[in-house]
Amino acid sequence: MAKPILYGVNRSPAVRTVLLTAAAMGLDLELKEVDVATNEHRTDEFLSKNPQHTIPTLEDGGNCIWDSHAIATYLIGKYAEDDSLYPKDLYTRAVINQRLHFESGVLFPAVRVLRVAQNQRNFEKLQESKRLILQAYDFLEKFLVNDLYMAGDTLTVADLSLVSSLSTANCFFPIDSSQFPKLNQWLIRMSELPYYQEANGNGLQNLIAFVQKIENS
Repeated sequence: MAKPILYGVNRSPAVRTVLLTAAAMGLDLELKEVDVATNEHRTDEFLSKNPQHTIPTLEDGGNCIWDSHAIATYLIGKYAEDDSLYPKDLYTRAVINQRLHFESGVLFPAVRVLRVAQNQRNFEKLQESKRLILQAYDFLEKFLVNDLYMAGDTLTVADLSLVSSLSTANCFFPIDSSQFPKLNQWLIRMSELPYYQEANGNGLQNLIAFVQKIENS
């Protein structure tokens, strides 16, 4: 059986969500880089796979799926040996889904606004973006009040997804461990996963280098 193909670049937090999920269940993906700088994601070939021209995009057995959360949960459902990363229990799954929506609707947009503000050196926008990031950190700290992980005491796709965006946010607006101790400990716990560096850390380093290159150009 051919490997599932993941289109994207590992400096993208959303791509890293899928790489982390695949690594957590020992699934071998083929990562095909898509150069968005040269509009490779807008070619007819890519648009035939994903008319929204977004990354990541997954191709598996002739079927194409996009959106990191849709891809991650699909891969778990099809390839995982059990449902521990995305339990079938309705309440647990609802909590996980809420965390996934929080990432796409609150955390990731806040990170994006922060990067735009930093690029534009817009002081007012930068202050607002920092307020949004701090608010997101505060919510995540509350999610962890009684739990080791974002949706309970075991690792789930909620953690794998959130860490891709949170580790990115932490690079540009570091988490204050005295203000958010549980969140800081969770990030450390995630960074100690045996596959973290390859699936997330390397891409994060590539992102930092990419940003520095742009800022110094």
